[in-house]
Amino acid sequence: MPDITVKLPDGSEKQVPEGATVLDLANAIGPRLAQAALAGKVDGALVDIERVLSDGDVVEIVTDKSPEALDLLRHSSAHVMAEAIKALHPEATFGVGPSIEDGFYYDFKIDTQLTPADLAAIEERMAQIIAEERTFDRAELTKLEAHDLFEGDPFKQELIDELPEGEIISIYREGVFTDLCRGPHVPHTGRIGAFKLMKLAGAYWRGDSSRPMLQRIYGTAWFTQKDLDDHLERIEEAERRDHRKLGRELDLFSLHENAGAGLPLYHPKGARMLRIIQEWLRQELYRRGYDEVITPHVYKADVWKTSGHWDNYRENMYFFQIDEGGGHVNDYGIKPMNCPGHIMVFQNDLRSYRDLPMRLFEFGTVYRHELSGVMHGLMRARGFTQDDAHIFCMPDQVHDEVIAMLDLVDYVNGVFGFEYTAEVSTKPEKSIGSDEDWEHATDSLKSALEARGMEYEINEGDGAFYGPKIDIKLRDAIGRTWQTATIQVDFNNPERFDITYRTAENTEARPFMLHRTILGSMERFLGILIEHYAGAFPAWLAPVQAVVIPIADRHLEHCDSVRARLAATGLRVEVYADQEPMRVKIAKAQQQKVPYMLVVGDKEVEADVVSVRERTRGDIGQMGLDDFAKSVLEA
Repeated sequence: MPDITVKLPDGSEKQVPEGATVLDLANAIGPRLAQAALAGKVDGALVDIERVLSDGDVVEIVTDKSPEALDLLRHSSAHVMAEAIKALHPEATFGVGPSIEDGFYYDFKIDTQLTPADLAAIEERMAQIIAEERTFDRAELTKLEAHDLFEGDPFKQELIDELPEGEIISIYREGVFTDLCRGPHVPHTGRIGAFKLMKLAGAYWRGDSSRPMLQRIYGTAWFTQKDLDDHLERIEEAERRDHRKLGRELDLFSLHENAGAGLPLYHPKGARMLRIIQEWLRQELYRRGYDEVITPHVYKADVWKTSGHWDNYRENMYFFQIDEGGGHVNDYGIKPMNCPGHIMVFQNDLRSYRDLPMRLFEFGTVYRHELSGVMHGLMRARGFTQDDAHIFCMPDQVHDEVIAMLDLVDYVNGVFGFEYTAEVSTKPEKSIGSDEDWEHATDSLKSALEARGMEYEINEGDGAFYGPKIDIKLRDAIGRTWQTATIQVDFNNPERFDITYRTAENTEARPFMLHRTILGSMERFLGILIEHYAGAFPAWLAPVQAVVIPIADRHLEHCDSVRARLAATGLRVEVYADQEPMRVKIAKAQQQKVPYMLVVGDKEVEADVVSVRERTRGDIGQMGLDDFAKSVLEA
């Protein structure tokens, strides 16, 4: 049998017999690699280990160390779970079962409504399937053959009907379960090291509330039991830090069904935290050459027609009508974004190149019609405030403006102790603006990142239709990533609103418009902070920085004086005046995660000092009020 030549990732070549598979190639390289092999990548595409190779293929062996490995494992685990469900409920019909971040799920329809107690039986059957090391057998069918094979399974047949005529369809079989699936899969079920079913949920078929409601089981899968245990510990830690739980316990905010989904109500402590953050950032923006504007919450629909929201974003907005009198009724829309208001401020006067760059910022509250099922505390809300800014500048100013924004990103994330990464999203297939403008804008974003010495990834073709962007993703205390800051170039709005400036040559030119947020949604950022710090905020951010604790009622008057004098220095202080033992008051302050407890008794009153107890270090001794205030304010 003649040999064929394949290329390896390091550029070397390997000869294997014609008809050789990915596994044969792994064996030819070395038995240990063959034992570790899960799948292959041929010319960049992920394939099964039994895929037959062709002359000239570029082949990479996928093992559990490969970036694609966990996704492959979890996709295969979804099939094993579906097989277990089919074995226990032969009448089951199935929707889709993808891998997702940290796990997998499968949607299905059965006659019985499952409860969490049923998950144990499914897990037990899955363990049997994994122990039997069943292979995932691939077959290819015509569209008609596939349709006939899934007779009685309307969800699969619907998916098949939507495929192009003449397309070859792949299926996978293992045990009693056959699935419509592109693949690939691990070599056999025994390669699934550790798994756990996490929860039950309901899901409309294809996310459409007019379609049948299916049952959904979420699970997670890992190569080792240790990896699974570590993951479960991370989940427990995330639950301990859940901002909704801590928001209640620390009296920061609440959500009320009668107020509406996704509309948080801030209590005094939560409102104070938001204002602390905003005022801190406001002063920093003034220092960096920004000007603050305040724009309306609603505009006539004409504004949204000009901006394109009426045609392209209407389903995400709230519209209503106002009778203007004289038989005139106008449509109005609540703003989902702050951009049009800032553009109108720019338009309000003739602008010269000497006015540029013009940096306008606003803590602007916006409203978006999110589906109720995706609401998640402060992380996903219908009403939220953005630390929004728009910079109007000349093309040759874009580079320096983006560098300045990245400086601000670095400063802000440094204050909160976040590490972060950057991603540049480039021109999508459908876009507006000239190729020249796109190239200039994209190069400006990249060169600004490089000038800052920041590594970045390219997200090819994922820019907005109106311009390229930089997305900043931060990492919190337990390793989760969050997308917060974004820097976007906009070719759309300057054109739609026809904004211009006079050049040095006294001609009209269209400015570049840069959108940027640093924190993003203030609500979401506060939620991230609550979970990042587990509610134990640094003293400068804590809504209450210190509590004064009297040992006895006779010390209350002096405690009130201590509070007033510390408040005059700018500290946020409360007195615990309830008739409770001191140890109870200290426990209460610890539970509320207050940074400092100031104990006052006879000796403290006489010397006009406080005995300071720090949240984590315990007692740190007596201090005069001026010294204590200085230590906190300068920290």
